[in-house]
Amino acid sequence: MRLNKLFASMVLVGASLSGNGWADTFQPFEVTDIQVQGLQRVALGAALLTIPVKVGDTVDELKLRQAIKSLYASTNFEHIEVSRDGGVLVVTVKERPTISAVTFEGNKDIKDEQLQESLDGSGVKTGEALDRTMLSGIEKSLQDFYYGVGKYGAKVEAQVINLPRNRVELKFNFTEGLAAEIKQINFVGNEVFSDAELTGMLELKDFVAWWDLFGERRYQKQKLQADLETVKSFYHNRGYIRFDVTSTQVTMTPDRKGLYITINVNEGEPYKVKEVNLTGDLMGREKLMKAILPIKVGDTYNGADVTFAEEMYGKYLGRFGYAYPEVKTFPEIDDETKEVSLNVNIKPGKRVYVRSINFSGNQVTKDEVLRRQLRQMEGAWLNSAQVELSKANLNRLGYFETVDTETVQVPGTDDLVDVAFNVKEQPSGSFNAGIGYGTESGMSLQFGVQQSNFLGTGNQAGINLNTNKYSKNVNLSFTDPYFTKDGVSLGGSIYWNEFDADEANLEAYKNSSYGIAVNSGFPINEYNRINGGLGYRHNEISEISAYEQALRFYNIYRDSDDPNASLSFDNFEANLGWYRSTLNRGTFPSDGSSQRLSTKMTIPGSDLQYFKADFDTSFYFPFNRSHSFVLLTKARLGYGNGYGQFEDNDQILPFWENYYSGGSSSLRGFKSNSVGPRSFYLTRGLEPCSPDPSGDGCYLPGDPNQIQVSSGRSIGGNAIATASIEMIVPTPFLDEAYTNSVRTSFFLDAGNVWDTEFDYDSYRYLPAHEFDKLEDYSDPARIRASWGMSVQWLSPMGPMVFSLAWPLKEYEDDQTEIFSFNIGKTF
Repeated sequence: MRLNKLFASMVLVGASLSGNGWADTFQPFEVTDIQVQGLQRVALGAALLTIPVKVGDTVDELKLRQAIKSLYASTNFEHIEVSRDGGVLVVTVKERPTISAVTFEGNKDIKDEQLQESLDGSGVKTGEALDRTMLSGIEKSLQDFYYGVGKYGAKVEAQVINLPRNRVELKFNFTEGLAAEIKQINFVGNEVFSDAELTGMLELKDFVAWWDLFGERRYQKQKLQADLETVKSFYHNRGYIRFDVTSTQVTMTPDRKGLYITINVNEGEPYKVKEVNLTGDLMGREKLMKAILPIKVGDTYNGADVTFAEEMYGKYLGRFGYAYPEVKTFPEIDDETKEVSLNVNIKPGKRVYVRSINFSGNQVTKDEVLRRQLRQMEGAWLNSAQVELSKANLNRLGYFETVDTETVQVPGTDDLVDVAFNVKEQPSGSFNAGIGYGTESGMSLQFGVQQSNFLGTGNQAGINLNTNKYSKNVNLSFTDPYFTKDGVSLGGSIYWNEFDADEANLEAYKNSSYGIAVNSGFPINEYNRINGGLGYRHNEISEISAYEQALRFYNIYRDSDDPNASLSFDNFEANLGWYRSTLNRGTFPSDGSSQRLSTKMTIPGSDLQYFKADFDTSFYFPFNRSHSFVLLTKARLGYGNGYGQFEDNDQILPFWENYYSGGSSSLRGFKSNSVGPRSFYLTRGLEPCSPDPSGDGCYLPGDPNQIQVSSGRSIGGNAIATASIEMIVPTPFLDEAYTNSVRTSFFLDAGNVWDTEFDYDSYRYLPAHEFDKLEDYSDPARIRASWGMSVQWLSPMGPMVFSLAWPLKEYEDDQTEIFSFNIGKTF
């Protein structure tokens, strides 16, 4: 007897044999063989293992049901028939088709990668069997996504295209439609705070000004939920602990193109803190924990303060190895007195030790370079403060765009963790080809090789070959920042330079120099370091313009027998400096401060005796936790002078050691090196006296009425003071992933350069208007200032800087430069 299509459909719908005509005719039988027909992709052995029937078994109705159910549960088949041929159990199957490709068409709001990731979670991907029963659910979930972003006219259709060899192409067709705009957002029940105050803090908007390029009125369900939490936190942070959003209605206009959002709230009344109780295991530190509690009795209840207190205690316990503390606050609300008692329960948990510290993402930088920055040690208890300090040290290196940390519990233990540091490396100056352009200074070219992380060793090495229209130099340098394991650095450099001041927007002179220097640094603590060094420098100065300030120096050292000869000087230099930094990153910091004091002087007995001292400081003040808005303040002070005497003349600061300002590295908006004192020339009448009394007379040398004054270019000075304030803001149209490599800011720069030693009073014999002109150059109140915007970003070629700047006030002789762009220039 042969029974066809015995239970194929009955098992799926849960029907019984009775009522189908088989209950009276089916008889149990002993299986002599099992045949599976229709297999293509699934192996016979795999199919037989799925069937809970073996040769020799007696098959009854229950076992057949179990066999069919087991085959369907394997997810390999979409149709199954069972029949009997004597003692042979025949199973005929139709395999589910294999997905050969998944394609998408018409989707704009959702990227293909996002869609495929979602489908992978449902098991719908290339190479897998297709379960047609899941398609309708996938269609609905994708359509719900579009509804969530306000596109209520969206449609999603899954199309199955049959291919040879039981394969299919799965194609999703999207009709997205237009997003519904928010017509109005209404708050109902608010009395303390106005609609304008509440809607102003929402990310969703029902009105966008024409000048708001980034605002939109597009509805998104997720944003609405986030906005409701924002409103709730706003009230809770102001004492309204009973505040609640009672209901929210989103109503669509008949044309399905607009939405009205109504938010019903119950404000309640403000509550004050009645008492704060610390409970749980306080580890004998109850007095200290109470002292650092940021919540005081009598204060208005603030939900943010409660959260901050919980986080603070968690971090505090983390310093002692309690990596997973539980800190929870249980409020007791007294509605009669409008007070709340806060019960802060602290459970330190078990002290955790660090088994190992691992690094990932450092493809160039060696592990030992990272490991020597760590303050958290393996084998010690986990100290959250030391982990954060280690992270900060790695960030300050400047080798990495991001540094992330994670503690991973060791499986099978409750007191051991591994600490994982994941870094994302960034260019560390391995190649520096530069091009610069300014609206006034024109084009400049640079080339150099500089590695602050040479071959991943953390050593600084460079062969710089830089050339532009006013300078040529070669510099070979090497520094080992960890010459000793205690962080004592040792380095040196050899250099040669030719400088033509005439091409650098300065008064003409040429300086050819070469030298050698060694330096070393000594760490005082985590944030402070002292540096010192010795060096030898040879300078040869020639083709000096005969302006008055240069003559003051030139007349001291010139050769009276050959006044046109170049000047040569051999100097031995010593330098000493102090550096402090609490910056959170080496590149594009957003928090902390840095200070640098550097001094340099020539050793007594050198051809020239002078000194210079410089102080730089900067402070970063973030306005939010994400550090997307940061206030930066910077200042620089510098002073130099000579000491001792040379042939009864006081030594003075050589003019090529003067300070300069102006350009992208200091006062933006002014041409490079153009800010500060100007040179001036005196031309005296030298005509001989006329013997004819009736003549026009004669001009005596030095006659002030016949002296002409002409001004020249910038010459710098021995003193400088500059300051800057910048507001760092998110870069428009840029993904958040590039936050650490691109920076946009609006700035205000101010400052000047002065010559405090030149004796302008000795020229008072000049005509008054000419002398007043000279005094303008040395006037301390003549501060230059500019404002503008700057965009800086990192590239494989080095830093890039784009600036637009305008002076706040221009003097007659100022040289301005509105636009500047540099590649490969340090900032």
